[in-house]
Amino acid sequence: MNKEDILKKLRNLHTIRSQAYRLLELAQQNKLKYFSLDAQQLPATASYISEVIMDNYPSLEIPYHSRWRHFEVGNIDRIKELRQHLNQLSTNEQGKLFFELVIISVLLDAGAGKDWSYHEKKTGQRLNRSEGLAVASLELYLSGAFSKDAKQPWRVDGRRLLSFTKTQLEESFQVSTANPLEGIDGRLSLLNRLGSVIGQKTEFFGPEGRLGNFYSYITSRSSQQETSVQTLFESVLSAFTDIWPKRLQLANTALGDVWTHTALKTEAQGSEYIPFHKLSQWLTYSLIEPLQWTGFHVNDIDLLTGLPEYRNGGLLVDMGLLKAKSDNVLNKPHRAESELIVEWRGLTVALLDELAERIRDHFNLDAEKLPLAKILQGGTWEAGRRIAAQKRTEGTPPIQIISDGTVF
Repeated sequence: MNKEDILKKLRNLHTIRSQAYRLLELAQQNKLKYFSLDAQQLPATASYISEVIMDNYPSLEIPYHSRWRHFEVGNIDRIKELRQHLNQLSTNEQGKLFFELVIISVLLDAGAGKDWSYHEKKTGQRLNRSEGLAVASLELYLSGAFSKDAKQPWRVDGRRLLSFTKTQLEESFQVSTANPLEGIDGRLSLLNRLGSVIGQKTEFFGPEGRLGNFYSYITSRSSQQETSVQTLFESVLSAFTDIWPKRLQLANTALGDVWTHTALKTEAQGSEYIPFHKLSQWLTYSLIEPLQWTGFHVNDIDLLTGLPEYRNGGLLVDMGLLKAKSDNVLNKPHRAESELIVEWRGLTVALLDELAERIRDHFNLDAEKLPLAKILQGGTWEAGRRIAAQKRTEGTPPIQIISDGTVF
């Protein structure tokens, strides 16, 4: 297998699962360095998630897990209000606007840290973590800060992103010494690099260099108003790969959220790589609804995996399904590229699939009626947050991650 073939494989959603399941098999044999698996905790963990689902969605009418849910914090449907203002626009222009808003919001969605919050002046609510970041990014977008045209404030132009400053970002997110936001430099770098990419990749963003033209790119390649989630995901990776920091590279291409684990290495070339593409998957999940709102159908959504982030992964540790083999796992912070974090994330992907099957059995529903995207929303992410709050006063995850704002 040559490097181009390996690169293509690392961009396939099936590879994320297959490599994650290789780690799970090793855990079942107790052959991993950092975590052991207590499979006897699977039923209790699935039961806990099922309870959370019933608390949140007793009718089991669960929306997809996506960035759009965070805009609904405080029982206020901010996007419904926004959509009502857009009725006079063409469907194509609405799609461009939705894509721009959610892409910007996802890129700013890395962990905020426990000490940051956002005061929404319109409602008086003080919001933290992902919901606070979502509302802050919504207000930033609607302010016109990313548009070069004062007459059309609701748009994102590459040139404006290129010149966006740390001061502007800190002011927009109400950052101060008393209200610190983790990963501010990483977030700014993502925005600046996105501006550069928009200007360079005209096949995705058009000669005018507008982020929303990615919507036109996707829909123009859809057959009979349909597209597959793998095609959407690959388009996300192709369009946005250059915004990620240059970590691992293969064939002169930055791999993004792809890492290595020594336990996976065999004689096969590329066997040690394990892709996660967490933010790219989160973005793909979040682009599904704008396509649906504008008349397009997205197939095979369950190819997307459970997201290997600290709420889902933290749930598995807090429930005792994954047990740390050393006190150092829990007592000191770790970098995203560390093998410990890679191991944790890989096991999270595989175990979320295992838990999903048990949760479907609990509710007597199949994967079509209760897809993974709904279980995550219902679900696992909130269960991770809830048990973290029960176990630690500030609701922090059981494993500390050193974040630069571009992975978690």
